[in-house]
Amino acid sequence: MADVTVICGSASDGPVAEKVFETLKEHGVSYDYAVISAHRDPERLDEYVKASTARVFIAIAGLSAALPGVIASKTKRPVIGVPVSGTLMGLDALLSIVQMPKGVPVACVGVDNGVNAALLAVRILNAGRA
Repeated sequence: MADVTVICGSASDGPVAEKVFETLKEHGVSYDYAVISAHRDPERLDEYVKASTARVFIAIAGLSAALPGVIASKTKRPVIGVPVSGTLMGLDALLSIVQMPKGVPVACVGVDNGVNAALLAVRILNAGRA
């Protein structure tokens, strides 16, 4: 059973995910990892989120960056979105993650900032423990 589930929307998001993995390992936090597109494979994403026992999700996505919001719509657990830089320097992904509708909360860290996503997940996991 992993504490954190890390999902990338594309294999090309791997370098950002590596920063997440390194930081989680430094803090002794277990994690699962999958590459699942919210657009190209929504049924698989739905099944994966429902089957996950993780306490926190980190969703790494570029371009339209629907992944974090879709995950948040399928769970009551915390979701942290990491926008990935692309043709618009990540602004498109950043705005997509930040502008979630009411009732679909997603935390958002800086563009390509997998380290802060992992650190936020660690803080969420440690909430209530001085």
